[in-house]
Amino acid sequence: MNERPAPPQTVLLRRGEVHSPADPFATAMVVERGQVAWVGSEGAADAFADGVDEIVDLHGALVTPAFTDAHVHTTSTGLALTGLDLSRAPSLAAALALVRDFAAARPDDRVLLGHGWDAARWPERRAPRRDELDEVTGGRPLYLSRIDVHSAVVTTALLALVPHVRGTAGFEADRPLTRDAHHAVRAAAFAAIGPAQRAAAQRAALAHAASLGIGSVHECGGPEISSEGDFTALLRLAAEESGPRVVGYWAERGEGGVARARDLGALGAAGDLFVDGALGSHTACLHQPYADAGHTGTAYLDAAEATAHVVACTEAGLQAGFHAIGDAAVTTVVEGVRAAAEKIGLARVRAARHRVEHAEMLTPETVAAFAELGLTASVQPAFDALWGGEGGMYAERLGAERARTLNPFAALLRAGVPLAFGSDSPVTPLDPWGTVRAAAFHRTPEHRVSVRAAFTAHTRGGWRAVGRDDAGALVPGAPADYAVWRTGGLVVQAPDDRVARWSTDPRSGTPGLPDLTPGSELPVCLRTVVHGRTVFVRPGE
Repeated sequence: MNERPAPPQTVLLRRGEVHSPADPFATAMVVERGQVAWVGSEGAADAFADGVDEIVDLHGALVTPAFTDAHVHTTSTGLALTGLDLSRAPSLAAALALVRDFAAARPDDRVLLGHGWDAARWPERRAPRRDELDEVTGGRPLYLSRIDVHSAVVTTALLALVPHVRGTAGFEADRPLTRDAHHAVRAAAFAAIGPAQRAAAQRAALAHAASLGIGSVHECGGPEISSEGDFTALLRLAAEESGPRVVGYWAERGEGGVARARDLGALGAAGDLFVDGALGSHTACLHQPYADAGHTGTAYLDAAEATAHVVACTEAGLQAGFHAIGDAAVTTVVEGVRAAAEKIGLARVRAARHRVEHAEMLTPETVAAFAELGLTASVQPAFDALWGGEGGMYAERLGAERARTLNPFAALLRAGVPLAFGSDSPVTPLDPWGTVRAAAFHRTPEHRVSVRAAFTAHTRGGWRAVGRDDAGALVPGAPADYAVWRTGGLVVQAPDDRVARWSTDPRSGTPGLPDLTPGSELPVCLRTVVHGRTVFVRPGE
């Protein structure tokens, strides 16, 4: 993560609760030249009061490290925030009404863009048909991505802009578009976005992130997801304007992809480099067929291709990474990375900290392989909250028994696999405390982790995933990326009685965090600071 110019002020924050491993009872913190200079008690803070430029009275508020969202699609997030969001539509009929109203309100848009429909949650149990969309848009070009962004429905007018699409893989006349057909129509739709609209969407997404206490996002771009222009414009905007840090990953494989990732300013040829698709769209690649479909999904890469990519990235000094959701896709990644380690050495592969995005369908063997190969699991707990449980989409797609194995966060932690939490926004919303809650109260109890472990995965874990071990905690010398919260009393929450009782005893010196029991109110962000510079202040505070 690039460091920004340090602000001139030395700031003392006091009379609050500072979440710091350096002092579990800290109530004050000094920030100097964009770094944490000191944390400690209220009494010791008096010694700093005369030598600082500003004193902030926290009035009992909680200060924590800023969150890192380790998997974001920033422009798409901004377009969902400022455009048509169907994620809350309760039915197909309601979704079509929203599309009709949106089209009427946007008479000058070259292409109408929307996101978030999920037929699995609608009583009609089907996606919008093309003729229905043609009718409600008046025949205009429209692109509507499914909530997982691995399939889409479009109008006839948008298909006319991509005449070759009817002969590509993933095109079916009466079904949502997937695979190459989906990538082609998405590219055409996003090409219609002008620079001003794109910049407005990116600013909206980053401002929203800052308002939630998010200080860093990992942008997962690539030729099948966005465009080089979109990617470089976002990195440039983040470098020039006040807001969260943006770390870019470019998902293009092979030596050409590695070179392009470096030229574009990406940290790695990683992120959504697709080994498979998604469960909701029946494109995640499985060892055994779907419970509700007679096939095993879609494989985009094989183990040999994964090996070649890991070798190329490792030798170039860049991170490799893959999108893998289904168990067969995860096996492909493990086999590919292990073969790369045999070629160039396990120590080199481990040192590179290659990543796997999503990694939902894991077995004890693949969990152990992640630990052996030094892979970081970049995971999204909100997926379980949204689609897990006995009656959820996972159970519908896989059957209850397989569904219960998904997202085994506790097993990953026990094996020593580094975790980095994210949202995959706009697939699920930017919501850091909700993400921590989802991991701590996983729908499958044996996969739950403590709130403290989940919080660490969403703060320090994101920094470690980009190779930084000196950040993500409020300790002297760390970047001053922090958030201030209004919240209730602090507690130490463990997932169950298997966790040692000493850790929940105040005498243990374990720093407390907000009570995230389902039904309780989540903390409210009052201020977000990145490298010592304030990037968000809640109105009225």
